[in-house]
Amino acid sequence: MMRPTGFRYLDIISGLFVAVLLISNVLGQKICRVGPLDMSAAMMLFPVSYIFGDILTEVYGYAASRRVIWLGFFANGLMALCGWVAVHLPASPDWPHQQAFATVIGFVPRIVVASLIAFWAGEFSNSYVLAKMKIFTSGRRLWTRTIGSTIVGEAVDSFLVIAITFSGVLPPLALVRVIVSMYLFKVAYEVVATPLTYIAVNWLKRREGVDYYDRDTNFNPFAGGEPRS
Repeated sequence: MMRPTGFRYLDIISGLFVAVLLISNVLGQKICRVGPLDMSAAMMLFPVSYIFGDILTEVYGYAASRRVIWLGFFANGLMALCGWVAVHLPASPDWPHQQAFATVIGFVPRIVVASLIAFWAGEFSNSYVLAKMKIFTSGRRLWTRTIGSTIVGEAVDSFLVIAITFSGVLPPLALVRVIVSMYLFKVAYEVVATPLTYIAVNWLKRREGVDYYDRDTNFNPFAGGEPRS
């Protein structure tokens, strides 16, 4: 069994994965109009987290992905807590931006609660589907796994994060439009990024000397276990 420190690039991918999540949660409350679509500003970066999730599971296996998903989960929770405390700390009388700060940062905890639930369910769904499809396809046709797992994971994520974040804020029809718009955009993002995913996966497999198959993996999200070579 090889510990995560035995891999040269796992910590870098993990750090980037968490950074993408935190930045996305800060940007997530703004709804933008892009052509006919309404979507969160987080969409310019958040789909990358699913690409990282695909790379983690494809190269290092479900156990490695599980560790990083939990790392992102707790990092998001810490950000929410710190944001809440920062908003409620007394502002200096000489600082005129408390209301603007509270308007933006004060909404972040609700986004993070929604994101935690949606991220947890969506990422584990994504990782599970990809790991199972890798066995089913005997490691061939990577594109079927990256896109197929994204179709499932992003459906779970998009519905939960928007429904929880914007219920009572947006009217029902607008809520549905945002969910559908975000889902279609994220799946399209994955499709367009497939060539880059191929390059990253093949490069990492060569450099790390690992191509893990989850044939004997315990897929319980709460189980222990470490990535294996």
